[in-house]
Amino acid sequence: MDFRWDLLAEYGPFFVKGTLLTIGLSLAGILLGTILGLFIGLGKMLKKKVYALPFRWYITFFRGTPFMVQILLIHFAVVPLFLGETNAITAAILTLSLNAAAYIAEILRAGIQSIDKGQMEAARSLGMNHVQAMRYIILPQAFKRMIPPLGNEFIVLIKESSLAALIAAPELMYWGRAMQGQYYRVWEPYLTTALIYLVLTLSLSYLLSRLERRLATE
Repeated sequence: MDFRWDLLAEYGPFFVKGTLLTIGLSLAGILLGTILGLFIGLGKMLKKKVYALPFRWYITFFRGTPFMVQILLIHFAVVPLFLGETNAITAAILTLSLNAAAYIAEILRAGIQSIDKGQMEAARSLGMNHVQAMRYIILPQAFKRMIPPLGNEFIVLIKESSLAALIAAPELMYWGRAMQGQYYRVWEPYLTTALIYLVLTLSLSYLLSRLERRLATE
């Protein structure tokens, strides 16, 4: 195998820019997805089924359809509907956030429901309202149990961000495909992108494991 290091040197700056955008897209998706997922997860747990139904439909749609279909639909239909024209980065962030929110909502719901109901009853008996009990008693305990599945979802989100290349968002995979298309080389662009994604996911796994061990000792 003739590995062309000179081509990697030429595309190095583009891979750096693509990696930075990939990290930005992933962080935005994680942050917005977590916030939205919290509200959706709580909405799904509403006692009145008629109120919980829209949240159930939301989760069913985003978990039951391919991410590629979602990003194409949002890029070509949803974003132009609100902005008048499409924008690849906006569409990528929106799709990552909405998709992650559906999975994070289920993780949050499962984490909250894993806490013994007596915890809520004890908090209410001390004079806390439902919101205070959730904030100070239930969620801190549930969060420790949610770290592993949340970590898995965040890693999946980083890898799914590669599909933003389909809508010409200049992230990491976009430049890998650009290099392959220009030089008709396979090993150099795709091995490089694979190694960068591996470094990103391993780094995130390491940080999450450190956080999990730290919270376990508290």
